[in-house]
Amino acid sequence: MNGLDCSLERTVTIAARRETVFRYFTGSERFAAWWGAGSTIEPKPGGTVRIRHPNGVLAGGTVVDIAPLERVVFTYGYESGQPVPIGASRVTITLEETERGTVLRLTHELPTAEARDEHVQGWRYQLAVFANVVAKEAHAGLSALADRYFALWGETDAEKRRKDLAAIAVPGLAFRDPYSCTEGHEDLLAHIGAAQRFMPGVVLKRVGEARQCQGTALVDWAVEGPDGAMRAKGTNVFEIAPDGRIARVTGIWG
Repeated sequence: MNGLDCSLERTVTIAARRETVFRYFTGSERFAAWWGAGSTIEPKPGGTVRIRHPNGVLAGGTVVDIAPLERVVFTYGYESGQPVPIGASRVTITLEETERGTVLRLTHELPTAEARDEHVQGWRYQLAVFANVVAKEAHAGLSALADRYFALWGETDAEKRRKDLAAIAVPGLAFRDPYSCTEGHEDLLAHIGAAQRFMPGVVLKRVGEARQCQGTALVDWAVEGPDGAMRAKGTNVFEIAPDGRIARVTGIWG
C-alpha cells in the first residue's frame, strides 16, 4: 500500500496463552466483544472487516494476511472518510508467547502525521479493552480457583495438600503476607503446616466473587475459628500465570 508514510506502534502483554488471544481474530462473536456489538470479521485474505464502535462510528477494511497464532494484517478506515477512508490505512498485529503471557505488537500505518495522532489514544484504549476481555475469558474460573487455594489452608493431609497446590500454582509460586514471605511450593507448604499447628481448626473462606483486571484478581476472605466465629478478614491479590495457575499471592489483612 503506497502513501503510508506515518505509523504508530504499541505493545501490550496479555495474561493469556497465544491460542486464546488469536481466537479473537477468527470469529465475529469474539471480535465484537472487544470492538463493539455488530462488528464482524471474515478471517481469511480478502475477508471483510466491519467495526461498529460503541459510540456509533462505523469503520472497516479488508483482511490482507492472517497467519494462525502469529499475525493478522488488515486495512482500516471510516465510512465517513474521516480521519481516513475505508482502505486508507493498514494495521499489522503480531503475537508472541512468553512466560508472562502473549506479547501483542501493533503497527498502524497511516498517510499523514495528523491521522496517526488521531489514533494514538484510540489504540491505547482499544488494546486495553482487548487485553482485559481476553484475560476475563482465559481466567473465568477465578472464584473457584481461589476456593481451591483457600482449602489448602485447612487440608491436614500433607501429601494431598502438596498435590492440590501443584495443580493450581506454578512451581515458583511467591507468597507474601504480614507473617511470611515464601518462594516455591515446599516453602509455602511448610508455612501452612505451621499455621495449622499454631491455629488448629481454623477455616479460610472466600467472601464474595473474585474481581479481576488483566490477570490480577482481588479476592476477599475471612478466617473462622472452630467455633464458627470470625477471627480475621482481609483481601488476597492473586497474579495469574498465562496457563491459568496462580503465580503470586499477596495477603492483605484487616
